[in-house]
Amino acid sequence: MSSGGDDVILESVNNIGIITLNRPKALNAVNLSMVQKILPTLQEWENTQSFVLIKGAGDKAFCAGGDVRAVVEAGQKGEKLGHQFFRTEYTMNGLIGNYRIPYVALIDGIVMGGGVGLSVHGHYRICTERSLFAMPETQIGLFPDVGGSYFLPRLPGRLGYYLALTGHRLKGADIQKAGIATHYVDSRNMAHLTDELIRCKNHETIREVLDKFSVIDEKPFSLKQHQVKIDSYFAAHTMEELYFRLSEDDSEWSRKTLKTLDGMSPTSMKITLRLLQLGAQANLLECLQMEYRMAVACLANHDFYEGVRALLIDKDKNPKWNPATLEEVSSDIVANHFMKLPDSEELRHKL
Repeated sequence: MSSGGDDVILESVNNIGIITLNRPKALNAVNLSMVQKILPTLQEWENTQSFVLIKGAGDKAFCAGGDVRAVVEAGQKGEKLGHQFFRTEYTMNGLIGNYRIPYVALIDGIVMGGGVGLSVHGHYRICTERSLFAMPETQIGLFPDVGGSYFLPRLPGRLGYYLALTGHRLKGADIQKAGIATHYVDSRNMAHLTDELIRCKNHETIREVLDKFSVIDEKPFSLKQHQVKIDSYFAAHTMEELYFRLSEDDSEWSRKTLKTLDGMSPTSMKITLRLLQLGAQANLLECLQMEYRMAVACLANHDFYEGVRALLIDKDKNPKWNPATLEEVSSDIVANHFMKLPDSEELRHKL
């Protein structure tokens, strides 16, 4: 049995549900059509399959994120595609995080944004030397969503805050060392791994197969030399305090970090920092509900449209943020992103 059309392939093999994100030319970026097919299928499979395996077509990407260009172009016409997309996507993320049967994600290649949401909340996340992880949303006037407010604050020290605010990219085994992936496998063995996985039936047999194919990378974590500074500086309670701490340190790393932050939306940075602080004390479903409120606010404001324009549409990489500075982003602007929606518009999880 297989279904789903061209953009996502949904099939059952040996009583295992297999999802293949099938937009390789778009680096398997997930769109409304795909999440509207995946969500009900996951809901059905939870009661009918032994476990679920998700992978990406091609050898470049698992999933490079959500199709935010389509969301922005629809929003500019006054259409509500963004509201539908984020609501369905976040509902799917919550289901994955509470899934009652094993969920295995093969994150070979690029895994960013929406691709992280399709994998990081599952039981098993397998990366390779070709894997590239990032949550670059502050660069497009958004925030690290798809449950980023839940998993990022729970990474070691303040690593998650650093990844969220800077969009820093992790490669290969670093993704496992950071706690984002559960296993690291040589990409040359992925086909064999997949063949053996589709003969598994439960957590025990899945773990046995994953342990068999896992390799240990002996190199130290690439951010290890900066971890003390990351843990100290990114523990700042405000963005202004974070900037001050970085500017007091005249090291090359601090200067590079400040330059990176200077390219981000000031509003996105402030709401992201607040999001992580709140998410650290909330469960996944509460985090996703909070993120949906923020997504609705971003869809009504300037920076998300401007960030996507500058990076993905016109590609001039010269966004004009409004407000343009951290100082101009008032506490009221931040608070407005977290306001409850009317009851009929809130994200409601039915698990």
